[in-house]
Amino acid sequence: MKRYLLLINLITCSAIYAQTPEDALRYSFYPQNGSARNLAIGGAMGSLGGDITATFVNPAGLGFYKTNEFILTPGFLLNNNKINFRETANKSKKNAMGFGTSGWVWGFGTRYKKDVSNAISFAVTQTANFNNSIVYNGLNNYSSFSEQFAEEFAKANARYGYTIDDVLNANSRYPYGSAPALLSYLIDTFTVTGTNGQKEIKVKAVPEFILDAGQALKQEMSRTTSGGITELALGFAHNYQDKWFFGGTLGMPIVKYKSVTNFKESDTSNNNQNSFKQFEYTDDFTTKGFGLNAKLGIIYRPQEYIRLGLAIHTPTVMGLTDTRTTTIKNQIEKPWWPRGDTTVNASSTTFTNGEPGKASYMQTTPFKVMLSASYVFREVSNTKKQRAFITADAEYVAHNGSRFKSDNENPTDEEKIYYKELGSVVKSEYKGAFNFRLGGELKFNTIMGRLGFAYYGNPYKNAPYKANRMLLSGGLGYRNKGMFIDVTYVHNISKDVDLPYRLEDRANTYASLKQQRGNIVATVGFKF
Repeated sequence: MKRYLLLINLITCSAIYAQTPEDALRYSFYPQNGSARNLAIGGAMGSLGGDITATFVNPAGLGFYKTNEFILTPGFLLNNNKINFRETANKSKKNAMGFGTSGWVWGFGTRYKKDVSNAISFAVTQTANFNNSIVYNGLNNYSSFSEQFAEEFAKANARYGYTIDDVLNANSRYPYGSAPALLSYLIDTFTVTGTNGQKEIKVKAVPEFILDAGQALKQEMSRTTSGGITELALGFAHNYQDKWFFGGTLGMPIVKYKSVTNFKESDTSNNNQNSFKQFEYTDDFTTKGFGLNAKLGIIYRPQEYIRLGLAIHTPTVMGLTDTRTTTIKNQIEKPWWPRGDTTVNASSTTFTNGEPGKASYMQTTPFKVMLSASYVFREVSNTKKQRAFITADAEYVAHNGSRFKSDNENPTDEEKIYYKELGSVVKSEYKGAFNFRLGGELKFNTIMGRLGFAYYGNPYKNAPYKANRMLLSGGLGYRNKGMFIDVTYVHNISKDVDLPYRLEDRANTYASLKQQRGNIVATVGFKF
């Protein structure tokens, strides 16, 4: 019950601010990126070291460097989505460019001890790639997208005594929801017969009358997303006696996320006298900002062929700004509109001084803890004589640890309440999850073959929502005379859910997503 009460309060305020519980998962539930070599072995890099990807996983792994290296990693993503919504199958796809870990590593020893050295790295990687397209449709006789706006206005009336004129004020507190819905006549107050047989005034969305008559609504949703998280990092590692390796990284993720959502709802009956024909809702949303984080790690090599690693990733503290514009185009039929069929348009900019609305806030992402082990066959100082290795990571991510707060110097009480309740909903909706990565390499003189596997666990606490990611990878590498080329293909099979809208008085309808993403990655590097 507590969870639903929190959702009720959040829905009531959600038009004032743009943040939703899904924002928390966006910045924590994604597979690890890296160089082509690292991706080919499932992304496992917690104890192996000797790759620039260690900057973003366990920086102690940089301590294995004793020379300098430059790395460049371009990539290409192929997205294919299968979506089931209201027992209707849908498909969509979108391809995009990407890139893996790239940058420089400087390894340098000491004058008097060959088994003591240091390394510095400056690296960049695309931590997350948001380029995707989701399209689905189906028949729904259960709920309407427009009901969320009716609920919002009803709550505003009950809690604050707001009237229609109050909500339609030029400085409306509900510019993305009930205000344009009222302006376009998608929702209104109606005289209805209550459960006791008495007449009463009730806020309703016009499509609800279709549902009340036992008819279904056709719902069509499309969302195109772009952008990503690009992280710049400065790493340092110290090697002590080729047995203990210590490292730290200071990272600065740069966030850019853009989504354009279009939701269309239509009457499926043949009745052209029931007041509603269709409406179309468009939401143009952008998030930009940057943050800071740290990664600390240690690798212990008790024997030449065994490596054990521990890494901790601090939460990322981000300053973000959301920009949002919404529009509603509502087509009305008789008899409610006696002048005949007409189309009424409304925009959120009517209530935000003619400009897109903005909200600035701070978001803290979850922490991560990682344990890792590697076994290197025939481990010797001369890497040309190393024949193979196998490595594995086990990682815990506290997805329910994301928190939000206002970026204003003097936030209002309403802002404080909203962000506190948003954090509570995140805590109640999500849970900590374990991720596993496993991979290995077999070396044939200058040619190497690699295979990998990774599994990212379900971040949702409550049924029936389920999600996971499984990655299968393989690649080849060539190393000779200070130059190396690696090519990898990663096949990402993901399951997730998409909630087109949230309602307080019943279980939410949702779409089940099955995504297959192919990632083609190549790394070119030079030692100097």
